[in-house]
Amino acid sequence: MTATPPDPDPLRTPGLEPGGGVQPGDTPPDSGQTSGLSHHEPKPPSLTAARIVIGLIVLFAVLVAAMLLTRAFLLV
Repeated sequence: MTATPPDPDPLRTPGLEPGGGVQPGDTPPDSGQTSGLSHHEPKPPSLTAARIVIGLIVLFAVLVAAMLLTRAFLLV
């Protein structure tokens, strides 16, 4: 058995003009639709974790720069 299409048959729908248009002031026929969520969307990760990672990277870069500057001044 084949499922019926969600859209109404344009040949049997009153108020439709040739080509599928509707007359001014008429409401077009309802069409089947699927909208909304079927399940809950997961929450995006908080920005706190990203800030911690960025902070650690910046701290590491500052420490490396301090070591390089210290080494450069000790060699002079």
